[in-house]
Amino acid sequence: MAAGAVLRAAQASLLPRTGDEPPVTIPRDPAREAAERELSKPQYHQDDPSLLQRALDRFWDWVGDLFSAASQATPGGGLGLLVIVVAVILLVVALWWRLGPPQRTPATSAALFDDRPRSAAEHRAAAEAHAAQGHWNQAVQERMRAIVRALEERALLDPRPGRTADEAAAEAGRTLPAHTSQLHAAAREFDDVTYGGRTTDQPAYLRLTELDHDLDRTKPTLAETTATSAAHSNGPAV
Repeated sequence: MAAGAVLRAAQASLLPRTGDEPPVTIPRDPAREAAERELSKPQYHQDDPSLLQRALDRFWDWVGDLFSAASQATPGGGLGLLVIVVAVILLVVALWWRLGPPQRTPATSAALFDDRPRSAAEHRAAAEAHAAQGHWNQAVQERMRAIVRALEERALLDPRPGRTADEAAAEAGRTLPAHTSQLHAAAREFDDVTYGGRTTDQPAYLRLTELDHDLDRTKPTLAETTATSAAHSNGPAV
């Protein structure tokens, strides 16, 4: 029996009777209580929404009320609110694309090389292998190591364990002053991908590759080279 039918039956019991019917003996309050008991039975609530569904309905009603209030307070109404939301989303996407995911800046720079020494040719071969697979972070790291190792092999840098990329760039810039800015940029790129958690790309690798080739063809400044050699000969290695 439907809930409405039960309620109507309870109400009908309270209507005046004709002379052919027995007199009404159920007062109004007991009749109402009987109807409520009948309507509380499980068969009348089988199609009721679940607790989760009711909670979701209330949540979406709240979201709808929130947007309705915001659209009324925004110039242009709902369209104006939509334009503002789209503009904010585009701004966030642009910043994310330009700056990359937020990363924690390292407190100090670690050593440029690992424990196993390799030649400049080995570092170049490793860089090319990584580049062929599109692993640009590793390719940039190996190309920077190749640059520094090549300068050490040419005696333009004193071989020194534990040297950082920034230190190598600063020292090499004294004997190769025309490439000082490129060396510092390469060191920053190395630090960003190695210790800063940033990702790099093919153009960055190609810049380091071009710098590697340019340095290989560049003659050092002799005065600086002589002074550096004299300083190393007169004192202990750093």
